[in-house]
Amino acid sequence: MIIVASIPSRKRLRAVAQNSFAAIIILYATLVILEKAEGGTFMREKGTLRSKSDDQQLVNDPRVQHLSYVFEETGETIPYALFVPAAYSAEIETPLLVSLHGLTRTHDWLMGYEGLLDYADDLKFIVVTPLGYTRQGWYGSWSRGTDGRSLKVEGAYSQEDVMNVVALVQEAYAIDPKRMYLWGHSMGGAGTYHLAMEFPDMWAATAVVAPATPQVRKPSDLELIKHVPMLVLQGTKDRLVHSTRIWVQEMRRLNMNVEYDEMDGADHSLFISKNKKNVRRLLDFFDGKTR
Repeated sequence: MIIVASIPSRKRLRAVAQNSFAAIIILYATLVILEKAEGGTFMREKGTLRSKSDDQQLVNDPRVQHLSYVFEETGETIPYALFVPAAYSAEIETPLLVSLHGLTRTHDWLMGYEGLLDYADDLKFIVVTPLGYTRQGWYGSWSRGTDGRSLKVEGAYSQEDVMNVVALVQEAYAIDPKRMYLWGHSMGGAGTYHLAMEFPDMWAATAVVAPATPQVRKPSDLELIKHVPMLVLQGTKDRLVHSTRIWVQEMRRLNMNVEYDEMDGADHSLFISKNKKNVRRLLDFFDGKTR
C-alpha cells in the first residue's frame, strides 16, 4: 500500500499511484534538498565535467587503500578505495562487494560507515568503492543532474568508471565471479538499480538503501533482474519512502526474492551510516549468496 499523508482522498491517492512518475518528480526535488543539506554542492570550472573536489578523500583508516587509475577516454586520473580482508589468500576465490556512494560524497565515504570494515573482514569480503567519475555522476542512472545539466557524457563516464574499477579489482585479486554483490545508498541506490539492470548476469545479489529512483529506468524494468535477490532498507522519515514503496510493490508483483524493511522513524542517512546493526544486516544479506 502506498501512503501519501498529504492526500486524504482515496481517488487522489489512486491517481498518484497510477502515475508514479508524477510522484517521483516531486521526490527528486526532495532528494536535492536532502543531499544538499548532507554534503553541499561543488563548483566546477566552466566547460569541465570534473572539479578538484572530485578527488578528495575523507576516510583515514589504515585498512583502506586509496588507489587510482587513468581513465582511458580522457587521460584523467580517477580515485577509488579498496578494502582487502586480513585473511585474504590468492589461492582462494573471495567475494567482492561493490559499494556506490550518495550524491556529493567522496569515493571513500562508504568505507567510513560504522562497522562496515569490521564486518567485511569477519565475512572475508573485498570491498571496493568507486567514485563514479564525479561525485555527482549518478552512475548512468540519471539523464540530467540536480542542477539541470545534461549527464549524457558525465553519466556514461560515471557508469564506465564503476565497471573499470570492478575489472581492475578482478585483475588484481582472486575474485569469485559467482559471489559479486552490488549495493548503494541514496544516489548509489539509483546506480544499483541501473547497473544491476545493465549487467543482470553479473551480480549474485543487490541491495538499495534509501534509494533515489533512476531517471532512465522505470519500475517495470525490474523484470530484467527479477532473478537477482534484493534487500531494500528504507526509513519512514525519509520522503523517498514513497517512491521506494512503488518499486517494492513492483518487485512483489514480479515475485522477486526481495527483503523489504521499512524502518519506522528512520531518516535518510544516519540509520545506515551510524548504525552497526543495519550495516551488519546488509552484509549478512549478501553472505553466502551465489549466482
